[in-house]
Amino acid sequence: MSAFTLHSVWLAMSLLSPSVVARAGEIELAHPNHRIDAARNMATLAAQLGHLGPEATIGDLLNHPAFSGYSHLLMPWSDRVYDATMRLGAFGKLLPYHSHVEPGTVVAGLNRMIDDVNKGKPVFYDVYTEAQKRADPTKRQTGLFFFRGKPGAPFAIVSPGGGFSYVGSVHEGFPYAVDIADQGYNAFVIKYRAGLGGRVATEDLAAAISTVFRNASALGVDTRDYSLWGSSAGARMAASIGSHGVAAFGGEDLPKPAVVVMAYTAHSEMAPNEPPTFVVVGEQDGIAPPSVMERRVAALRQAGTEVAYHKYKGLGHGFGPGTGTSAEGWIADATRFWKKFIKNDPRH
Repeated sequence: MSAFTLHSVWLAMSLLSPSVVARAGEIELAHPNHRIDAARNMATLAAQLGHLGPEATIGDLLNHPAFSGYSHLLMPWSDRVYDATMRLGAFGKLLPYHSHVEPGTVVAGLNRMIDDVNKGKPVFYDVYTEAQKRADPTKRQTGLFFFRGKPGAPFAIVSPGGGFSYVGSVHEGFPYAVDIADQGYNAFVIKYRAGLGGRVATEDLAAAISTVFRNASALGVDTRDYSLWGSSAGARMAASIGSHGVAAFGGEDLPKPAVVVMAYTAHSEMAPNEPPTFVVVGEQDGIAPPSVMERRVAALRQAGTEVAYHKYKGLGHGFGPGTGTSAEGWIADATRFWKKFIKNDPRH
């Protein structure tokens, strides 16, 4: 498909469906009158806005009309020029701190968003306003990708890892969100600023939580008993909010998460009252060794926090969803753990 064709398809899509991009504080769908013959034309658009496979290229992803305007935020590094001919099946080469990057799982998360765009559902939301981004251009490297579960269900925000150098959303974000949404809960994946340290990244997470709370009705999510998920560097972010709250990192004065889900991190800081915590690690992890995780688990339990701890054989750092490994299925286990602490679950 040529660049001209892609652009033309995107223009057609913008006339037939709600905007797929919404801004913080401005989350609303286009007027129904703009959806001219949407039902009749959606099948045609769906065919044009096709799925990606492992054989597709980085160029195909960056130029895909479903992600027009923010496709660069799907990528891990914000300061690199990518080889447009590189296959998505080789995406793991762009993620040096990650392992077991399974091409089928990578494209499945991307295709889930393409399907939502084809249905006229927004998949991307800004975390910061345009004025905030003008004042600090680094904030243009942020946003939230939305994976819908049941309307009115609680939400999770997933913070991928990458050593605060990059953001591995395609491996540690979108696949998690797909599994969470498949179980009926709403899930967001945050693209935060990388290269500026943990404090700035956690401030972006606090801003994202505040955005979701502020726009909960438009998004169709319940803010009660939300959860924060993170892997590696992202787990440090989730745990920091769990310890100190949203306002401590520049967000609004909001409740702490009902549950924190932490995957393979060396984070050890704690507060007197920690949320229930679900922890996973690989037994061969040399970056966040199991012994470090186990010390945190013991300290949490001693403080009276309920913890579920899982150590998986044959795995090192950054295994993500664990597709095809001993960790496969851990996201479903973590979601069931979260469910125990949801007081009003509209899924039932």
